[in-house]
Amino acid sequence: MDIVSKLLEDVPIPRVIKAKQIFPRIRVEDISKELYNQLTDKGLLSNVKPGQRIAITAGSRGIANLPLMMKELVTYIRAQRAYPFIIPAMGSHGGATADGQVNLLNKMGISEEYIKAPIKSSMEVDLIGHTEDGVPVFVDRYANEADGIVVINRIKLHTSFRGEYESGLMKMMAIGLGKQKGAETCHRLGFGTMAKNVPAIGRVVIEKKNIVFAIGIIENAYDETAKIIALSKDEIESKEPSLLKEAKALMGKINFDQLDVLIIEEIGKDISGTGMDTNVIGRYHTPYAYGGPKITRIAVLNLTHRTQGNANGIGIVDFTTEKVFKSMEWGQTYPNAITSTVPDSVKIPMVLKNDREAIQAAIKTSNIENKENVRLAIIKNTRDLDEIFISESLIEEAKLKEDIELIGEIKDISFDFKGNITLFSKAQEV
Repeated sequence: MDIVSKLLEDVPIPRVIKAKQIFPRIRVEDISKELYNQLTDKGLLSNVKPGQRIAITAGSRGIANLPLMMKELVTYIRAQRAYPFIIPAMGSHGGATADGQVNLLNKMGISEEYIKAPIKSSMEVDLIGHTEDGVPVFVDRYANEADGIVVINRIKLHTSFRGEYESGLMKMMAIGLGKQKGAETCHRLGFGTMAKNVPAIGRVVIEKKNIVFAIGIIENAYDETAKIIALSKDEIESKEPSLLKEAKALMGKINFDQLDVLIIEEIGKDISGTGMDTNVIGRYHTPYAYGGPKITRIAVLNLTHRTQGNANGIGIVDFTTEKVFKSMEWGQTYPNAITSTVPDSVKIPMVLKNDREAIQAAIKTSNIENKENVRLAIIKNTRDLDEIFISESLIEEAKLKEDIELIGEIKDISFDFKGNITLFSKAQEV
């Protein structure tokens, strides 16, 4: 037994019980119908003219129903006798390479075979103008050469800053469409300037390019499409702030204000730009975002398969496992941190042999007198929060909450022969 294992062997791991977290469940029942109605009710498809080449943006996030919506958009645009194609619009993600970005889309179900349209991927950009403060504005070359652009993205709180525009349509135009060069330019003075730069750059794109329409998506806490809204070019800037407020009201969270230990089974770029939604865990890698629960120690156990070794966000937690460390790809992880100028997000936390020891290390260092009473929760990831596991010490508090329902029986956490947990159906271990 090595010294670390010896130090942790007597740390008690609490029994847990499954808890159902209850959130508002507004959702779109018929995705195709709602998307079509949004576009036709506003007459936005008439903005697409016969013969035009129309670029449709595709980001790197795992957005519910995004492949279906993009497939439908291709059909609608083609019905206007135009020529749609997809462009990866994800800044420096996918290792900041054209092939890497296509691979990311394919893993999310956005493929040429399914969408029925070509994917044109390049890291080349064109300079189209400057903001009032002189910040250069870059746009993907294929998009710049197109006759029109359709912008589609989820609207939600950003993990690193606060502003009227966070993650959404303006950010897609400012950073996604700008590829690595544009993302680097927007981030160059740090996240303290992002609340100003995102809308400023977005305005230049709106002014200079033919944005035929935009599709904003809001999701509920169950990873379902809660709202689809089609916006004209002139509505994007004015409508997005109110949509961000709607998104905030519907987002998932951990329904406890304070925990000693949080265990996250998996993180990845398909879940959040920072691997996990920092708004959910209340821990940030910049001083420009805030909110969320108070959590003393956090451990991450796996990377998702779709993240392709990108462990961005691992630097803001306290403990991880050898399997996470071994599956990290520096070429996927580091370009994001360098481009965003936030190295803290990719620093290596303490690496433990397996899940059991990562959990024990988190408990041992949580600075509570009686480790048997640790306030511990386990979540699959920060996107799937409808079911979590909580320690016995949280049961009485949970019984008093209207947004938590206890299900199942109290049980010991089970570990496999490697010392890894199997609480959820299956985390996407690499």
